Amino acid sequence: MNDANMNLVELIKDFSDEGRCRAYLEALRWPNGVTCPSCKSEKVYRLVKRDQFLCSSCEYQFSVTVDTIFHDTHLPLVTWFLATFLLCEAKKGMSACQIQRSLGIKTYKTAWYLCHRIRKAMLEAEPKKLGGTVEIDETYVGGKKRRWRPRSEKKVVIGIRQRNGDLRLIHAEDARSDTVREIIKANIGGHVEVIMTDESAIYPWALNRIQKEKHRTINHTREYAHGDVHTNTVESAFSLLKRGIVGTWHKVSAKHLPAYLDEMCFRFNNRKNPYLFRDTIIKLIASPNLEYKELTAREQEPDAAA
Repeated sequence: MNDANMNLVELIKDFSDEGRCRAYLEALRWPNGVTCPSCKSEKVYRLVKRDQFLCSSCEYQFSVTVDTIFHDTHLPLVTWFLATFLLCEAKKGMSACQIQRSLGIKTYKTAWYLCHRIRKAMLEAEPKKLGGTVEIDETYVGGKKRRWRPRSEKKVVIGIRQRNGDLRLIHAEDARSDTVREIIKANIGGHVEVIMTDESAIYPWALNRIQKEKHRTINHTREYAHGDVHTNTVESAFSLLKRGIVGTWHKVSAKHLPAYLDEMCFRFNNRKNPYLFRDTIIKLIASPNLEYKELTAREQEPDAAA
């Protein structure tokens, strides 16, 4: 099968049954041959009728899904593969309702749980810090536009975009300078050359001494750009995010907002990756399972239509 730039038709053809899905997981998990997850022995035999393996060293029986996010799932692997592909390819995201309808999943709850487990795997464990020319801006999401609605009721998202590079979208408790300073410290490296922002009073206080020397601002009351001084690229990411929230997910709680932001960033940062589906499946194999009770802790029910 050709993993590069795979489309939906090819995916359905290549992964039409559980056997093909298991073979693909096996090739990705053990490219040099099956090894025992318990004792790491290579003396492993295949139990064909059970779709399992037997380690002759420790007598441990296991399948390709053991110790992965797929273990003990009630959904077919075909469904997992299709859902992963759809989430990878939808620029504005895809709601659990859409996944449920498209894949014939019986309940919304199951589809919602499936989407969140895939989003969990998309999270980068240790993302590299951004450098070069970096744009920073803040936006507010959530709720309908009403004159009487105070901005404090909305959720703050700080966007940091390296030009010709990666994007970070961070859910912040507020937009105060000390909060933004910690976010900048965690996401921008010492190799940054220029930092672009608007003329908000947040940023001079949020930047350290060295960063202030590299700081350039644009006055949005007069112009959107002055030469190469602008924040248009990070604002375009905000536009994509808001179209996802309004047009796709419709409602996102504060608790789960970081997961949707991680999904958006993962997809955006891998937009030129021809092996995105394969790499996402590898992350799913390596990802620990996310239990439903953990996902719904302190909430009565899932986000509506998200």
